[in-house]
Order: sequence, then C-alpha cells, then structure tokens
Amino acid sequence: MALVRGFLGLAAACRDFCVLVVFVLVVHPHRADGFSRGFFAPSKGVVIPPVAGICAASVIVHGYKCQEHEVTTQDGYILSLQRIPEGRVVRNDAGNKRQPVLIQHGVLVDGMTWFLNPPEQNLPMILADNGFDVWIANTRGTRFSRRHTALDSSIPDFWDWSWDELVSFDIPAIFDFVYGQTGQKIDYVGHSLGTLIALASFSEGKLVNQMKSAALLSPIAYLSHMNTALGVVAARAFVNGEITTILGLAEFNPKGEPVGNFLKSLCAYPGVDCYDLLSALTGKNCCLNASTIDLFLMNEPQSTSTKNMIHLAQTARDGILAKYNYGRPDYNVMHYGIATPPIYNLSNIPHDLPLFVSYGGQDALSDVGDVMLLLDSFKFHDVDKLSVQFIKDYAHADFIMGVNAKDIVYNQVVAFFKRQYSA
Repeated sequence: MALVRGFLGLAAACRDFCVLVVFVLVVHPHRADGFSRGFFAPSKGVVIPPVAGICAASVIVHGYKCQEHEVTTQDGYILSLQRIPEGRVVRNDAGNKRQPVLIQHGVLVDGMTWFLNPPEQNLPMILADNGFDVWIANTRGTRFSRRHTALDSSIPDFWDWSWDELVSFDIPAIFDFVYGQTGQKIDYVGHSLGTLIALASFSEGKLVNQMKSAALLSPIAYLSHMNTALGVVAARAFVNGEITTILGLAEFNPKGEPVGNFLKSLCAYPGVDCYDLLSALTGKNCCLNASTIDLFLMNEPQSTSTKNMIHLAQTARDGILAKYNYGRPDYNVMHYGIATPPIYNLSNIPHDLPLFVSYGGQDALSDVGDVMLLLDSFKFHDVDKLSVQFIKDYAHADFIMGVNAKDIVYNQVVAFFKRQYSA
C-alpha cells in the first residue's frame, strides 16, 4: 500500500488541488488516526482492469449500454473516451435528443473513479438514468490514454506537458468530438483539477461556444488557504527542482519506486507527519463507504507528468492561475514572448455562462476561503446564471464517493442541467 501512502504524500506535494488526495486520503473513511494497511510497502496485489476498458469493467456489467471511443489531440495524444448513451430504462422523450454531458476527473486518477459506488450512487449512471447522454473523459498519461501518434510512453518526450496542455489540447479535442457526434452544446461536470482546467479554458474563450453549462464540484483555483507542513516541504521540492534531479522531466508514477522513495524522504523532514493525512489534507470526509476504498485501490492511482506536478506546485506557491513557469525569464520569453508566464484571467469568463458551484465546509483542499476568492471573481456574473451550493459537513472526497452524494449533490446537478435545456 505504498500506493496509499505515496498518494497521500503526493497530495501534499501539490498542496493545491491534490485531486490525487481527493481519492487517496480516504483510505480509512471514518478514522483519522492513521492507516493500518502499511506504509510505503510495495504495491502488490493491484488488480488491472480488463483490456476492454472502462465500459466492460464498470458499465455494461450493470446493464447499461456503453461505447469506447478514441480522440486524438492536435499534439498527437490518443485519449480514451466512454459514452453511456442512455439509462438502463429507455425513456420515451418524444424524439428529443438526449442532452450530452462530459464528466472530467482530476489528477492521478482516471474516469474509473466516477464508477466506484453502485449505479444508484455514482454520477454518470444517475445522469444516464435521468435522460442524459453521458461522456467520460480520460486525460493523457492515464492507463487508457497512454498512446501517441509518434511518441512512446516509455520516453521522456511523451511526458513533456503540464495542465496547460490539458487546457489547450485535451479538453478542446474532447469537446470537438462530443459536439461532432451529438450536434448539441455540452453540459460539463468537473471535480477538483477538472474544475481548474475548465476555468482556465473558459477564461481563454475555449469551449464556451460549445458549452451549455458547467457544474464545478470542489472547485480549485486559489489555494492560499491550504497550508500543511508536508505541503510546504513538498511544494518547495517541486518548485526548487529537487524532484527533477531525482525523476527528471518524465513520468510521475505513484506506484513506482523512485516516487515512493521521494515521498518517504519528505516524510523524514522535522515537523512533517505522514501518519495522519486524511483530516490534515482533505478535511474530515463525512460520508464514505469502506468498500468503495477497496475498489479505488484496485484501480488507482494513475501516472501524470512530473512537469504537471511542478506546475501544480507553482500554482500553490504563486497564488494565481498562470501558465507553466520555465524558471528563467529568457526561457519564458522563448515560450510566451514575455518574461513571466501569462495569467489565466478568470474575469474573462462570459458572465452569461450558467455555472453551478458546490463546495464543502470541511474541505481542506478546496478551502472555503479560497472558494470565496473564486466566487469573488464571479461578482459580475449574471445573477440568474450562477448557482452556489455550500455543504457544511462535506470534504473533498465526499463529492465523488459520498454514499449520500446523490441526494445532496447529484440531484442538484441534474436539476441545474435540466433548467438550462428547458429554459
């Protein structure tokens, strides 16, 4: 279960949107007194899903139709995309087309994480049963999106990207594909990192012409209120280049020995406590089922790029949303034409784009103070286009794996989307 501990350390490393934390720190959902499954142990016994992919492993087995698609980005990455075109009970909608919804996961996980709870509790199947045409994204580097038109995932060039490329290439390619298949504007659901890359995309005018509305769960943008000893140490290691000395600018694999050793070294720092990270990083999740954690450990975490992790640490350090900082003014000039990386200006997000924001009072990653800063950037948003939900007892992972998320969050998401296409 090095996996769990490693992932936990990683979460702190991001310090910002450890979407990774979002899932990992829930190893013992109702306890904050440590973990009994080992610490930095080899990740033996990890079950690899069938080659057929997410549809065969987690959707068709529950009686839903499911399609596997591939989308190629402009920079050559071949992404896996799943489609659940309808619910188990086919609805008679008088010939109306089903509204497409794209669901985006966070960092160090993939689309499988939306299916950890049973059909009546997971968001994709709830949306499908409510008449939506559901699409599940899988970003580059995750297990089903490790191919490229010219590069092999075993070479560093394959991993030369950060979340900037998710904004510039992955999401636009998927939106283009879904729009081309359905001919309709798309509703969007993002969690944690999935919200950050969406917000950055909206700020640059991407997606908005194909977008109907967006639901942002545990939104991440400003991270100044996230502060832990391990987070400070890890973020410093990323932005100061220590991690590149160890790993190089290539794959960041939480299951691999180099990353495990790196995380273990961070935990040796004075004042850093790696024994209890659940409450310290995600906040105290209220509503998780232990069986869901077992499924998580069978499937996750997934790889990302070291460059992406560095970019996340820069985001936490600088307190702004900006493009990747190459560390030297002349390098930045080479890439951007200016000495400092351009900023993603959230005030540029169209004021009439319907947004649903849901955040938790116990969330230590998407902290209430940081969400308030994000909401302040929407102060000129059309009043009737912004819906905000605050859930006092929820922390970061509850939004994905909470046993009561259907009643508290997902029903609200469904109602929000239906309001948009019935208006």
